[in-house]
Amino acid sequence: MVQEKNNNDNHVSRRSFIKSGAVTAAGFMIVPRHVLGGKGFTAPSDRLRVAGIGVGGKGESDLSEIAKGPVDVPFLCDVDERRAVASRKRFPNAKFYKDFREMLEKEHKNLDAVTVSTPDHNHAIQAMAAMQLGKHVYVQKPLTHDIYEARMLTEASKRYKVVGQMGNQGSSGDGVRKLMEWYNAGLIGDVHTVYCWTDRPVWPQGIPWSANKAEIPKELDWDLWLGTAPYKDYVDKLVPFNWRGWWDYGTGALGDMGCHIIEPPFRVLGLKYPSSVECSVGSVYVDEFKRGYFPDSCPPSSHVILTFPGKNGKNVTVHWMDGGIQPQRPEELGPTETFGDGGNGALFIGTKGKMMCGTYGMNPTLLPTSRTQQIKVKETIARVPEGHYVQWVNAAIAGYGSDKAKNLSSPFEIAGPLTESLLMANLSIRSFDIRKPKADNKGFDYPGRYIKLLWDGPNMRVTNFDDANQFVKREYRQGWKLGV
Repeated sequence: MVQEKNNNDNHVSRRSFIKSGAVTAAGFMIVPRHVLGGKGFTAPSDRLRVAGIGVGGKGESDLSEIAKGPVDVPFLCDVDERRAVASRKRFPNAKFYKDFREMLEKEHKNLDAVTVSTPDHNHAIQAMAAMQLGKHVYVQKPLTHDIYEARMLTEASKRYKVVGQMGNQGSSGDGVRKLMEWYNAGLIGDVHTVYCWTDRPVWPQGIPWSANKAEIPKELDWDLWLGTAPYKDYVDKLVPFNWRGWWDYGTGALGDMGCHIIEPPFRVLGLKYPSSVECSVGSVYVDEFKRGYFPDSCPPSSHVILTFPGKNGKNVTVHWMDGGIQPQRPEELGPTETFGDGGNGALFIGTKGKMMCGTYGMNPTLLPTSRTQQIKVKETIARVPEGHYVQWVNAAIAGYGSDKAKNLSSPFEIAGPLTESLLMANLSIRSFDIRKPKADNKGFDYPGRYIKLLWDGPNMRVTNFDDANQFVKREYRQGWKLGV
């Protein structure tokens, strides 16, 4: 059994940050720049001051892309000094912090926006703290770890009037726009079924938590890395990548790739909240005859079926497959032609035809593939030549409510419901492992398996299996709170 660790030794106590970090706190009194100038206000400076929270790996590449716009990077924050080396070299004049709360408390007057490129379980608290101070936010996918968090960030972006963008860069690509133009032109009719698949995970899943306690690297503040998650002893190889396979921190293959692969059908078909979800999952064997039961770890593979209300009262069924599982190849595709992009893809099946794409909506293709070159459709949807990152920078400079902000590719108004749908699929997967002792205490029942969960999207609630609702909103570790 792990023991709760005393968290009073952090640089800034959570209690003091909650008090001082709220928008209404007397010590801050931050007035967002859009308020000063009204709707569509352009900042006095034509450069955006961006602070990075989580600046190693993907965080470093995010800041590098954002810095291609009119951007200054005055502050960097990471709990692991090893991961921050590249960003500190790239932005040598930036002041470095380990605790995002300390950075925001001390530097809020000296920055305009933040990027959040940390593990999934801390996205919401970091983005929310920045938004409450009137800061624009760029948040890596998935937007949040929990359904409740996604809804709260979506509402907060409107309440605090900040420009938010999720880091699913394919949403700014030409591919998804071409798919939309084909669909709007009626080339494949009404889509009723979509298959999405990935070869992820490429990290361990379906395994027990390591019993081998390791020494915490001196450069890593393990307590800050854990953040909202329950305290556990540090284990080797969890950081910086393999956390994705553990529910306390990550969201599995769905969270990692779903925002890239499900986003095209989500946008093309104008989907929002699913009405139901069901799943089956792969299992592992701990020996020749016994299957493993590791509910703290995401499964090695899964097949999830989401049902969405579609047009004219007709439903759209979206299949998600991971762990290398793929749907049957469409008959219109040649036996050696690439399906999606090989390991990943999305297939749209309509009443008049089919189309597909790869990760990020790339390489949109009509089926049979010869149709792609034969059929020309007028370009009706504006492209994003500046790219996903600089699009957000320009929108943030223009301000909340500006035309540039309204035309973002993945604002929270879109990213929030998309993330909720992916996390609803994860809720189904996690419900699969709920077990209860049998009445005779001989073995266990699994009441969440092989059933269809009915979902009330507006109220964020499963209506026919209450035990599943524990996964809508998790309990944070003592001392952490999502200020909404």
